[in-house]
Amino acid sequence: MSELHKGTSKTLFQLAKENRKNPTEAESKLWRVLRDNRFEGYKFRRQHPMSNYILDFYCHQLKIVVEVDGGYHQKTDQKKYDESRDEYLMELGIEVIRFTNDRVLKDLDEVMRELSEFINTI
Repeated sequence: MSELHKGTSKTLFQLAKENRKNPTEAESKLWRVLRDNRFEGYKFRRQHPMSNYILDFYCHQLKIVVEVDGGYHQKTDQKKYDESRDEYLMELGIEVIRFTNDRVLKDLDEVMRELSEFINTI
């Protein structure tokens, strides 16, 4: 298994494929900007499986993950899960930036500005 899909099971690959077929409205909106190297020339992958996780948007070149979080990410158990997931990714040298669905849907220009700043700090 390559570094790109470090330790991913076939089941998770299938789940990622299903997720790509059924994106949230916010994921669809952000994907229109990130796809086909449209954002600053970087290649992003959508619903990218890695280890035991599915990353919303992953740029292997930059080693960054962009997560688009729905309201359930505010629940205590989900916050703990997200924190441990982010720590694992950081151990692999992968940085994570998170945006809420609401921000992506209502202020995509600001989200993209923040993402650009985030990339420039790496």
